[in-house]
Amino acid sequence: MNIILVGGGKLAYFLSKEFDRRGSTTTVIDNQSAKAQALARETSARVIVGDGSDPLILQDAGAYQADVLVALTSKDDVNLVACQIAKQHYGVPRTIALVNDPDYREVFQQLGVTVTFSVTQILAHLIEERIGFEAIQNLIPIAGGQVQVTEVILSNRSPALGKTLQTLQLPAGVLIGCIIRNTTVIVPRGGTELHLGDRLVLLTQTHQQTLGLETLLGSET
Repeated sequence: MNIILVGGGKLAYFLSKEFDRRGSTTTVIDNQSAKAQALARETSARVIVGDGSDPLILQDAGAYQADVLVALTSKDDVNLVACQIAKQHYGVPRTIALVNDPDYREVFQQLGVTVTFSVTQILAHLIEERIGFEAIQNLIPIAGGQVQVTEVILSNRSPALGKTLQTLQLPAGVLIGCIIRNTTVIVPRGGTELHLGDRLVLLTQTHQQTLGLETLLGSET
């Protein structure tokens, strides 16, 4: 897979290392020369100094051959323009944008950005849910933020322990996609019982996520 990262600083560094481990080819665009030079020294990514919203810079980064462009700068206008040019001019199939101001997220979606995410919204959502942070391992928005993929671990405080999916009565819009028990992956059925330490991969509609997590993990008191 060919991936272009626009900005991101330390995040671009760690993503580059992870994508390299997975066998993908990464190109990073950064407008700060010092950061770009450090990335070039410390990762195997191709690094270009420039503005990621400049069509010529994107062309130089190989946008015509890219499978994904991820815009991670601190400027929402740069992230939006980079995604739009990548998709409309170079035909990049998937664009992903960090939205620093959550109020702009809907605008990004309306203008065709494939996936948007807001760190502000994710953290606020977790805090308001009153769910223990230690139980939530991953939180990934998909479908323009309408669906959340969440990995949770059942602790000894979970009200779901010992229950089967039939008796658990999960709310509509919440689905347990799989259960990871030790090293075994289980595709759950109605009679599957939940055990201490089970890692559950959930698919939830965003508006039902709080209720779904409380059903599985309980609320902090």
